[in-house]
Amino acid sequence: MRWSRTEVVTVTDSVPDSGRSHRSSRKVEPRAGGAASAVGAYGERLAARYLVESGMLILDRNWRCDQGEIDLVAMDDTCLVIVEVKTRRSLAFGSPVEAVTAVKAARLRRLAACWLRDHRSQVDAVADIRIDVIGVLRPSSGPAQIEHLVAVAA
Repeated sequence: MRWSRTEVVTVTDSVPDSGRSHRSSRKVEPRAGGAASAVGAYGERLAARYLVESGMLILDRNWRCDQGEIDLVAMDDTCLVIVEVKTRRSLAFGSPVEAVTAVKAARLRRLAACWLRDHRSQVDAVADIRIDVIGVLRPSSGPAQIEHLVAVAA
């Protein structure tokens, strides 16, 4: 997999649910699965906060269709950004971003087209679409770390 830019930041543990975002267009069902789901939901909240603080506008969270799910949809000026978030508690199985394969990136491109088709009237000016991957490492102690891969390509 290739990407154009990588940024690693260390963040604090407090993650507010609010931020500069639109309401999700679909009702998100509560996730089942206990601790793993809680870690994943934490990572998605942290990633959304990071993107908002970076100047992006969150348009949707956990959007689903029959093709799959998009974790976060954001606007970066006139670029629609489809974001896959992977959260891990350790590096025992590799870094979180390593879990996003070329197959997953291709699926995200298809999902981006589906999302845009369903929401075209809500998005005024989309000049470009890109796929980003955010890896969140949440160790048992110390602050979380975010790795942001911008414009991932298979």
